[in-house]
Amino acid sequence: MVMAPISDEDRARIAEAVAKAEAASDGEIVTIVAARSDAYHDVALHYAVLLMLFVPAFWAFAPQSLVDWAASLVLGWNAELSRELVMLYMFVKLAATFLFVRVVLAWMPLRMALTPGSTKSRRVHRKAVELFRASCELKTRGRTGVLLYLSLAERRAEIVADAAIASRVEPETWGAAMAVLIDEVKQGRPGDGMVRAVEQIGAVLAPVLPPRADNPDELPNRLITL
Repeated sequence: MVMAPISDEDRARIAEAVAKAEAASDGEIVTIVAARSDAYHDVALHYAVLLMLFVPAFWAFAPQSLVDWAASLVLGWNAELSRELVMLYMFVKLAATFLFVRVVLAWMPLRMALTPGSTKSRRVHRKAVELFRASCELKTRGRTGVLLYLSLAERRAEIVADAAIASRVEPETWGAAMAVLIDEVKQGRPGDGMVRAVEQIGAVLAPVLPPRADNPDELPNRLITL
């Protein structure tokens, strides 16, 4: 399914939801949506090396007739297969296999499809923590910032909270917000998902961090896109 873009209308709705949630608590919510959390170049490299290693294994067990036929395509029927020629031929096969896989996996949809889910989850979490440290951590007077991060290509999200929130809210409490967000993303409605997730976050924050008499807006309400 092609992911729908975040429209200007979605941005306005998300910012409005953030402002409403923050008005009911002392928390500050930052929303970030990224096209993806990593380029996964190492995944493409691992596949290229793995398939390259299959080349000598395949030819080691291939019938001699197949080996002779393949060699004749390059060297001719009457060529004598010296040790040097065999090694050169194998090197060419290895290099060609490696380059072919690298070129094929330059197509990002295929690279993403072949990336293990656990790898995607780790990269999304790592990126979310990096963005939290840059945008939320220690940015509020009471350490009440919380980041809602959505990575579209991986269809994964993270909620990372600053110390005052993390000390009062168990990690599993964010499950409802994560569930509604991912459900909407899978339906191709990331804007709706962000709005509903912000509402869920606000519902969690309101009873544990009620608004103070002076409740300044310390972090931007607008959606940040990467």
